[in-house]
Amino acid sequence: MASMRLEVVFEDHTPHKWRVPLKEDVFGAFMAKGGLVMHKVFGNKSLFGPLLFKKFFDPSDAFPLWEFEPGVLLADLQNPCVDWFQTEACYVLKTELPDIEKSSIRVYVENGKVMEISGLWNHKGESRASPDWQSGKWWERGFVRRLELPENVDWKKTEAHVNNDTILDIRLPKLQQNVTLREG
Repeated sequence: MASMRLEVVFEDHTPHKWRVPLKEDVFGAFMAKGGLVMHKVFGNKSLFGPLLFKKFFDPSDAFPLWEFEPGVLLADLQNPCVDWFQTEACYVLKTELPDIEKSSIRVYVENGKVMEISGLWNHKGESRASPDWQSGKWWERGFVRRLELPENVDWKKTEAHVNNDTILDIRLPKLQQNVTLREG
């Protein structure tokens, strides 16, 4: 399995991003004029789609994903493109990526509280290095999903990989519980 490790960033260099919320009526009009790539990025089976969780939810707002079981939250979807679970050691998030340039994907952990996954799906008109796309109508150029992190995550050890050019695999290790044994 071919795997590409992604850098997980812990310091925000673009503090004004996502300041324009995606509203349901705007999203409907945007999708009505969209093409195949746009529908793959924002479709209801995609992690980045605002309708993934049965009702409209702006992906730029943090969602408490880990409080839900995927079988319950995604029960209405056949073959969803996202899954999450936990083991004794970590939380795992796996999602199918749309047909986009994998080098544009960014994983950022904000103050140990929120994980942000973002990237560009439309490179027209601006330099890929320009972070300005995140502060306006970001959905016209990129995508985002912000997720609240569980309290017991060792967020500074977060790892992210893209496997086989299609699957984003993020692992969030759990904090080690200090157990003191008393001899008596």
